[in-house]
Amino acid sequence: MTRTTLLTTIGAIAALLIAGAGIAVMWADLGVTMSLHGWIAYGLGAVGSLLLSIGLFWLLFHSARSGHDDLDRPEDLDG
Repeated sequence: MTRTTLLTTIGAIAALLIAGAGIAVMWADLGVTMSLHGWIAYGLGAVGSLLLSIGLFWLLFHSARSGHDDLDRPEDLDG
């Protein structure tokens, strides 16, 4: 793992932790209380959304690089 990758990963994790702490403080200031089950559901939703977006982007790039998005018929280029 290169130094740049390591620093980027550490920075991204730090940003996520800071954002999570900011959300917790904001909700505490608004008087919103959330149980442990709520935090678990919140975290699972965030991770699920992240995994879904990663998977869809992977499919997009894989499809484009493997030729699945190429036109089969040259007459389709005329539009």
